[in-house]
Amino acid sequence: MNIEQLKDILLFSKEYPLLFTRFYFWAFFAIVLAVYSVIYKKRPARNAFLFLSSLFFYYKTSGFYFFLLIFSTIVDFFIGKGIYKSKIKRNRKLLIALSVFVNLAVLSYFKYSYFFVDTINQLLGLQIEVVDVFAKWTNSFAGTHFSVDKIILPVGISFFTFQTISYSIDIYREKIKPVTSILDFGFYVSFFPQLVAGPIVRASEFVPQLYKPYKLTKQDFGIALFLILNGLIKKLFLSDYVAVNFIDRIFSNPMAYSGFENLMALYAYSLQVYADFSGYTDIAIGVALLLGFRLPVNFNSPYKALHVGEFWKRWHISLSTWLKDYLYIPLGGNKHGKVRTNLNLMITMLLGGLWHGASWQFVIWGGLNGVGLVVYKYWKRISPFAKNHSWAVRFYAIFLTFNFITFTRIWFRSESMDVANNMMYQIANAFGSIDTISEMIMSYRNIFIVVLVGFIIHWLPSTFKIKYKQWFVDSPIWMKAIAVLVSIFAIYQVSSADLQPFIYFQF
Repeated sequence: MNIEQLKDILLFSKEYPLLFTRFYFWAFFAIVLAVYSVIYKKRPARNAFLFLSSLFFYYKTSGFYFFLLIFSTIVDFFIGKGIYKSKIKRNRKLLIALSVFVNLAVLSYFKYSYFFVDTINQLLGLQIEVVDVFAKWTNSFAGTHFSVDKIILPVGISFFTFQTISYSIDIYREKIKPVTSILDFGFYVSFFPQLVAGPIVRASEFVPQLYKPYKLTKQDFGIALFLILNGLIKKLFLSDYVAVNFIDRIFSNPMAYSGFENLMALYAYSLQVYADFSGYTDIAIGVALLLGFRLPVNFNSPYKALHVGEFWKRWHISLSTWLKDYLYIPLGGNKHGKVRTNLNLMITMLLGGLWHGASWQFVIWGGLNGVGLVVYKYWKRISPFAKNHSWAVRFYAIFLTFNFITFTRIWFRSESMDVANNMMYQIANAFGSIDTISEMIMSYRNIFIVVLVGFIIHWLPSTFKIKYKQWFVDSPIWMKAIAVLVSIFAIYQVSSADLQPFIYFQF
């Protein structure tokens, strides 16, 4: 290994990202585990070491943007202490307002500057240009040469921003006490398994674990290993394969493909985004568990949902509950009549859509999900099937919900409104004949088989999934070792494919 390669490994480099699907992460994690095995009984050293390891992880992921993570940590640590110590209600409100303002201002600058400026330019006919003031200041004071004409979105900023906001709010609501050590708080904010794509962890759930002794039972080890392997399989053998060989091609130019291909790309994308995001979550939970920390469940077979409301209780659970507790309920929830309840739902879903991305496509996607929630609230009052729990009714409800969610993903996946419009046009006007569809099915048969197998696995009964998960957990160590070796070999076979970052890294 020469000096240049060593620099790439230790310094920020796009060629050596710390992704769960790359060898570099697992080499990093092996080193972390080796050091951790020596110091894990010494709680202060353990937490400080994992904090520093997490900062290095984020630095390797986002370069000097890790200073934003440090800034957010420092701001909310001291604001939290100030809120807790203050006995004057007005001062407490000012401090919590300061926390929310600073965090959302930083998030808005990096994530929504182009969206806001483009909207203003279109409405008022102006020609305002976005300038990266942070890069400009850094160039002035440090003599660097960062580009000032483009703002780069730091990976994971939406996730750790919501974590620090919830920490300050929970102290204000007197649900938790502030963390006494800034290193411990920094560890909570930056814990590397879930830092860049969640799940969003509440301080009330995670902070108490900072002060507990390390514990990893045989059962925990088996579960962690199962989740890691399960997540890698979801990501590499479902999400990436289908994306590279089918979905990305269709969405890059919908007009070049038939309506049937466009429709199949939509269904395939529903599998891809689930396999990708839940795969990341599985790995994050498994890695955290090996270190002795428990992260919340973030997915619960979402495509088994009977209606849109249930879907959002099963999909990205940490975000759904965050929006409910820190946005929907503070807006008034369902306590001020039907009209206000529906308005609160729509505001929550519109802002939830905007959280995912700075474009009108995400606003439309969030709005459609809000409409779905409101429509279901009225439908369930008059539905003749409300008390009918037969398999036929359940099948119909799941089928309808899944298709609605898949339809909304036209805007979630499309990079522009033109792409979304072209896709809908092709589905409506150029679907294809029976003969051409038969030819397409044969041409894409490997893709369709993978998608079908993925959905079948997803729709398997939960009792069956629990059984084969428990079988793996209870299996002897040699069998687990074989499973790991087979997985590593299989991953090596597909590792030559183009790098496919996790979808939610962009949010």
